Amino acid sequence: LSLGEAKNLPTYPGPNKMRDCYCTVNLDQEEVFRTKIVEKSLCPFYGEDFYCEIPRTFRHLSFYIFDRDVFRRDSIIGKVAIQKEDLQKYHNRDTWFQLQHVDADSEVQGKVHLELRLSEVITDTGVVCHKLATRVLECQGLPIVNGQCDPYATVTLAGPSRQTKVKKKTNNPHFDEVFYFEVTRPSSYNKKSHFDIEDVDEVDKMEIRVDLWNASNLKFGDEFLGELRLPLKFLRQSSSYEAWYFLQPRDNGNKSLKPDDLGSLRLNVVYTEDHVFSSDYYSPLRDILLKSADVEPVSASAAHILGEVCREKQEAAIPLVRLFLHYGRIVPFISAIANAEVKRTQDPNTIFRGNSLTSKCIDETMKLAGMHYLQVTLKPIIDEICQVHKPCEIDPVKLKDGENLENNRENLRQYVDRIFTVITKSGVSCPTVMCDIFFSLRESAAKRFQGDLDVRYTAVSSFIFLRFFAPAILSPNLFQLTPHHPDPQTSRTLTLISKTIQTLGSLSKSKSANFKESYMATFYDYFNEQKYADAVKNFLDLISSSGRRDHKSIEQPILLKEGFMIKRAQGRKRFGMKNFKKRWFRLTNHEFTYQKSKGDHPLCSIPIENILAVERLEEESFKMKNMFQVIQPERRVLYIQANNCVEAKDWIDILTKVSQCNKKRLTVYHPSAYLNGHWLCCKATADNTPGCTPCTGGLPANIQLDIDGDRETERIYSLFNLYMPKLEKMQEACGSKSVYDGPEEEEYSTFIIDDPKETYKTLKLIIEGVGTLEQEHAQYKRDKFKKTKYGSQEHPIGDKSFQTYIRQQSEISAHSI
Repeated sequence: LSLGEAKNLPTYPGPNKMRDCYCTVNLDQEEVFRTKIVEKSLCPFYGEDFYCEIPRTFRHLSFYIFDRDVFRRDSIIGKVAIQKEDLQKYHNRDTWFQLQHVDADSEVQGKVHLELRLSEVITDTGVVCHKLATRVLECQGLPIVNGQCDPYATVTLAGPSRQTKVKKKTNNPHFDEVFYFEVTRPSSYNKKSHFDIEDVDEVDKMEIRVDLWNASNLKFGDEFLGELRLPLKFLRQSSSYEAWYFLQPRDNGNKSLKPDDLGSLRLNVVYTEDHVFSSDYYSPLRDILLKSADVEPVSASAAHILGEVCREKQEAAIPLVRLFLHYGRIVPFISAIANAEVKRTQDPNTIFRGNSLTSKCIDETMKLAGMHYLQVTLKPIIDEICQVHKPCEIDPVKLKDGENLENNRENLRQYVDRIFTVITKSGVSCPTVMCDIFFSLRESAAKRFQGDLDVRYTAVSSFIFLRFFAPAILSPNLFQLTPHHPDPQTSRTLTLISKTIQTLGSLSKSKSANFKESYMATFYDYFNEQKYADAVKNFLDLISSSGRRDHKSIEQPILLKEGFMIKRAQGRKRFGMKNFKKRWFRLTNHEFTYQKSKGDHPLCSIPIENILAVERLEEESFKMKNMFQVIQPERRVLYIQANNCVEAKDWIDILTKVSQCNKKRLTVYHPSAYLNGHWLCCKATADNTPGCTPCTGGLPANIQLDIDGDRETERIYSLFNLYMPKLEKMQEACGSKSVYDGPEEEEYSTFIIDDPKETYKTLKLIIEGVGTLEQEHAQYKRDKFKKTKYGSQEHPIGDKSFQTYIRQQSEISAHSI
């Protein structure tokens, strides 16, 4: 998600008229991300990106604009809600959305399971009356309101409503309560059908209504969670009916507000769904891809061909890098494509400067493998810059009143010096996979341009400085070094530091000529000393000398993640209270700790080697959502609740990553807690009973990344399928080149084809592999279509995406007939 800006927000009623606004991202009603607060504006600019794996089903992706008022109480200005099935309409393009009015009655999520039965009863007088039995079985996915959910249902049919019991502290309540309603009408018993013509109208007009409520302790009354209205006419076909339904908003009559009264919000949403088969389905396509590094020439390989046909190289680079990293083939693959690119480069000064497949793949590898490296090198000093706010503006035109140009220059010089020193002393911490890649870049460049002694350095610096450190300093939030965009003053400081570091790392001959601004050229005179160039060369030598050390020997702990969560006491004292408390959690590559608040002395420290498993905890254990467990030796378990589903997944992933190589990791665990003398999951009574469920899959030990190789292959299949016309065009080009072997036809000249015969062979294999997978997907959809019932738990009545799917399948089958 890219949250751009809002415009034309309604003015504040006070004399100031301006607002302090922030925006939240919600899956249904669960907040998963929040932007910075933009002060004193009716057209706030956010410019923030957010990426997440969505760990559960959802109906709406919503964005709320809040105003923080004087008393620090936040009020909602408006919202944008996009239905899941509409996300493809706006996929990957900037769109302005009108803000809509927010009404508690329209904010609904969750589903309800109902059973209706209409039966005839003969009274003593011989009159037939109809009795309706409504059974409310259960609900799922109700919202948490103000941190809790105590739901109950009311059922109404033309008269006073009946109410279920309140189920405390759960958003997946099981009611299983039946309510009977009499629908009495004079009717002679000997009639063949349930209803005659006169009766039908009467029944058609009646509807059963089920409302879900959250029992509140507040004086304002209970909160409405959603409703369902069902006309009884559909029971004419069948006297009993049982199905799941999506809850619907209440028609609240608030339609008078003009949609443009609240302003608008600019968003760019990229949403992908991967339908992944088991591993064996992907073997043919995966094998062709993984052999890419060994194909001669590399331009005839499947991975290179993907880069040729994709509209953006980045599209191809992301799944390719993840796939090759997962199977330990990234270094030979990047070495092969980099070597081919170097051979095509004519001028050493332009080496790796374009947006080629090579540069995009190396960027992506550095982003994945180098995240911890950035944390240990840059994070401490960037945190300081963000907190201290030293004035560093050196443009005389932009100086604020009371600022001194010389003081600012000195502040900036100190920052640049410190960051430069930290980077050039960090060679020993550079991840091995990055060093191996830099080694091959250096070798290729030195071999190709033997007369240029500097090219062995510029080939590496064009990545490590220009595409790794400089962008991370410029936009630390994109590299997870800061949670949000820095404020404008800090952002300007980081821009000036980034420019200087980029120039220092580039090792170009005339440094001052690199700057358009004269004030930057003047400032750079501080660094025009040989010692800076020597330090850069020493650093580049170190990180591009392959296989020289084990980087696990670094002693300094790296901070991986921190934040507030709620934990349950571990019960170290025999009769101590096992209550829930909010604590500040901190994870480094050495230990997992929690303390009362940030900066305090740790109350508990768990060494990484003592983490034996990290797994989700079933909600029913404590009637709390988003919980997980950290299992330690002697069956001790720490139960933790995260703020939302995305946070919970992040913590589970990163804790699993750092503890992956522990020798005593468990293979089984208990998905529920041990309470009241037994495990809730398997009912075993001994607290030391081995787990009853297999632990979730591990990660490859050589690189700390959570990558699913099958999913990445599925994504590559989707790209090949999307660009099938280009693959076929490339096949034609191979035929034309191999037949005529003359000048390329203009329409084919967009492709790099060094060896038409080899390329043609690979293309044939790709097209066959993609065709087979396409057939498998189509067959799976047909089978699922036959088996899936509308109104099932998976596809409740009201699921628009399934209705669309049914319509498409009907059209396909009608067409095939």
